[in-house]
Amino acid sequence: MNLPLSLTINGVRRDIALDDPRVTLLDLLRERLDLTGTKKGCDRGQCGACTILVDGRRINSCLALAVSHDGAEITTIEGVGRGGELHPVQAAFIAHDGFQCGFCTPGQIMSGIGLIQEGQAGDDPERVRECMSGNLCRCGAYQGITEAVLEAQSNMTASKQRRSA
Repeated sequence: MNLPLSLTINGVRRDIALDDPRVTLLDLLRERLDLTGTKKGCDRGQCGACTILVDGRRINSCLALAVSHDGAEITTIEGVGRGGELHPVQAAFIAHDGFQCGFCTPGQIMSGIGLIQEGQAGDDPERVRECMSGNLCRCGAYQGITEAVLEAQSNMTASKQRRSA
């Protein structure tokens, strides 16, 4: 049995034939499409290492069946930079040491990007921590992560204001 699936992944349309309706987006991305930046952590939706954006919203890809997202637009960590230039959240993570071992970093960055796109970041560190509480960092880089998201939010808002002026 082949299940046809069409996804736009990082701006590229992909037509995929699934042989199993139980394939998660995480496994599809990592095992079939070789997009290994999205990490498999707990495989239970509890750590956030597998966070991606589907139609602009954050989800845990380990809990999402691929067949349920036919026609969706998916963004992974591999698709956030533009032409060799880092996304503002990626650059802020580097500037604020928002990572240590790096395992959770792709999910943290995707969650930060989603948080900003959803209009949830604001300028309150506690709000950022609460809204990203589903992304765990075993190294404890939370201070740098929070600072990075706040800085990226501020820079992206300022950039939008300059463009609209």
